[in-house]
Amino acid sequence: MLLSKKPIEKSLNKAFLKQDLTINQMDIFITNLKILLDEIDQLIFHDQDEENFKTPIINFLKNTYYKDNYYINSSKKYDLIIGNGPKLSDHIAVIIETKRPSNTAEMIDDSVPNAKALHELVHYYMQERLNDNDEIKYLIATNCYKWYIFDAVDFENLFFKNNDFKSNYKAWNSQQTVDSTTKSIYEKIKDFIDNNIDVLEATYFDLKDYKKYINSTNVEDLENLISLYKILSPEHLLKKPFANDSNTLNKEFYNELLYIIGLEEKIKNGKIIIDRKSNKNYGSLIENTINILITRNKLKQIEDIEQYGDNVDEQIFSIALELCITWLNRILFLKLLEGQLIKYHNGDTKYAFLSIDKVKDFDTLDELFFEVFAVKHQDRSPRIKEKYEHIPYLNSSLFEINDLEHQTISIANLKDDLTIPIYSNSVLKNTIKKNELNTLDYLLIFLSSYNFSSDSHAKIQKDNKTIINAAVLGLIFEKINGYRDGSYFTPGFITMYISRQTIRRAVVKKFRENENIDFDSFDDVKNYCKIHHKTEDIRRFNSYINSIKICDPAVGSGHFLVSALNELIAIKSELNILADDGILIDCEVSVDNDELIVINKYNKPYEYYLIDGIKPSNEAQQIQRILFNEKAQLIENCLFGVDINTKSVLICRLRLWIELLKNAYYIPPDYKELETLPNIDINIKCGDSLVSRFNLIDSKQNIKKINGVDTKNLIAKYKKLVVFYKSTTDKDTKQKVEEEIKKLKEKFSDISDPQDPDFKKLREKQSLLNQISTQIPIGFDESYVKAWRENLDKLIKEVSELQNIYDEKQKTIYKNAFEWRFEFPEVLNDDGDYVGFDAVIGNPPYIQLQKAYNDTMKYADLYKTMNYETFDR
Repeated sequence: MLLSKKPIEKSLNKAFLKQDLTINQMDIFITNLKILLDEIDQLIFHDQDEENFKTPIINFLKNTYYKDNYYINSSKKYDLIIGNGPKLSDHIAVIIETKRPSNTAEMIDDSVPNAKALHELVHYYMQERLNDNDEIKYLIATNCYKWYIFDAVDFENLFFKNNDFKSNYKAWNSQQTVDSTTKSIYEKIKDFIDNNIDVLEATYFDLKDYKKYINSTNVEDLENLISLYKILSPEHLLKKPFANDSNTLNKEFYNELLYIIGLEEKIKNGKIIIDRKSNKNYGSLIENTINILITRNKLKQIEDIEQYGDNVDEQIFSIALELCITWLNRILFLKLLEGQLIKYHNGDTKYAFLSIDKVKDFDTLDELFFEVFAVKHQDRSPRIKEKYEHIPYLNSSLFEINDLEHQTISIANLKDDLTIPIYSNSVLKNTIKKNELNTLDYLLIFLSSYNFSSDSHAKIQKDNKTIINAAVLGLIFEKINGYRDGSYFTPGFITMYISRQTIRRAVVKKFRENENIDFDSFDDVKNYCKIHHKTEDIRRFNSYINSIKICDPAVGSGHFLVSALNELIAIKSELNILADDGILIDCEVSVDNDELIVINKYNKPYEYYLIDGIKPSNEAQQIQRILFNEKAQLIENCLFGVDINTKSVLICRLRLWIELLKNAYYIPPDYKELETLPNIDINIKCGDSLVSRFNLIDSKQNIKKINGVDTKNLIAKYKKLVVFYKSTTDKDTKQKVEEEIKKLKEKFSDISDPQDPDFKKLREKQSLLNQISTQIPIGFDESYVKAWRENLDKLIKEVSELQNIYDEKQKTIYKNAFEWRFEFPEVLNDDGDYVGFDAVIGNPPYIQLQKAYNDTMKYADLYKTMNYETFDR
């Protein structure tokens, strides 16, 4: 049998591998590791029995990881065990067989892997399984220095599920064999391994290899201990969850952020909703905003104000909340950027542009939004250039004044001198001695109390700050966004699974169609790519994946689209086509725990930073640039979303920008400017994705015949404008293109649906009216003329009524209609025909159609007329 030794980095969950450790965790680990190694040396020096070597290992594991939470001790049957809980009665999860360092005869070794220590572990595993313990996670053999960790899944498949072996073992265990001694079963296990197992995999490490690091003060030396810490932790050995689930809400951060905004959770009709605080803090963001909106009489300037609520109170709260979300989107994006820049520059605090000593008031934030991040370096005023010398231009519509701000207020209009009391459970309670703070100062100090790292890279955190990443922010805003009806979010493992299964089927289909080969599975495609790996092959295969169109029609915070983005990149890596213009890059990219994991050629989490603050390594620059460009290309060409809620659209766009921000890179040769962000916001649109006026298969000829509009030419122009919009980095050009697109969409909205039943009736009556009105009765008797006039008056009235019905329908039912027939030119062919998406993913609507109605039409009836195959009354 061959023993296949895996390094620690290859054994750890990749998402766990890249997680940071706190300095406190590392201090405890190093202290206890030193004690363990010293005690082992003393036991060897005094030539102690093997039994005595258990105690130092127990103490090391207990004091570093398991004390109070998990039972760990020696037992009558086994050398050491770790339980799945704190009690002796809890199921055993880990079995450890210990040997003294000098016991080479029984210890597993490269030259003799089929040793007694392995036989003992197999025996112990079979004992536990026959006693119905299916909670074993790992089995370990160690001589205190060398550690071999076996996954219980392998023991299950190789031994317990082998019917012959299991039958023979059960016969021995029930003393039905001639020799029922332990020695005999070890011999049987040895023979079985020799004859039936070619390769057995184990994680291997030697503590002696780490001695050189534990007394070092060099940070890089200490970081070599991070993986060792993790391999023996409950998160790995007991397969316990670790703090990176993209849907694990950080309640402390969430509750205090709500407090600063001026919101709180309440229960209404059995649902948790978010509303203004009952005990209002008038210095909070939302109360400050509401006060300015009311006193400046801004509501009268808002177009279509009914969309914000049924009454003035609802409207003003919804408008104020949307403004606050817009501003917080920008602030939190900048907080992530700030963390990124500081990391790129090895902790240089001159990049901490959101500190309270630099941001004195709301005007400064407004200045950052619109005079710094929205303006290229060369176009900034001399004062701004000097003040923000190191701050990059971003080219994101996030930093453009939006329509609601144009109609109401900007963040600069907020009062700067207001204060709020410190939150009772504040993260600042041990550092801030005041009872209240200026609101803006409070917000900035609060945010600085967390680590806004867009990604972890297996580092040691000196400040022990809790990490707030993009996934956590997405969940928080999704909860805030669901303030009226309660929020519905999907766990990360579900979005990851659905994206993986759906997109891989789409990939197989693309390869099948383009290569004209009947691939049955993703593995078939994978094997095909292994054979065809010339530069032109890699480029061609990439084009297939780049052509996949994915849509979430109820996009929410964008969770599904982010999962889809990660999966597309991981697929390219798995097919070995993730490349720089056909040249492969030397890293492995995968999705783990709904997170994109990049591992470099040294089996370490990849990271990007400027060496000595000057320039990154060539390898890091290449990987960062490729990941940024891949994400930009996939977001622009492959990912599309629709949501009826404007706040959801804002949040989803933010999530996608953050995904790009994670891989923002400096442009050579001077490495001073970041690569600008593309205009990806146009792919995320607002509208009711279930309601549209046009059938997807309506012919252009029919539309043209009824409306006199050549949709083919309109769509061709629309396509060109969208491509131009996504690529331009000039703000004036972008605004002009936006205006052109807006005018074009107005033309689409003026087009009538030839299949609409009300429109058909109206057209029929109009045609009849035109016909009769031209047949003026000249020379007929008075009774005939009277009848003609009555008929004409009747038709005029009917046409007027039908026109009113049709117009009202456009204003109500079709008010927020989303026209799939035109909205996404990327899924229309050159003739303007709707081709459609390769994959539609997302959550089902959390609503009963029976309860969904308006005064004009029940939605079930509406969906029926729109040719939905499935609907409910």
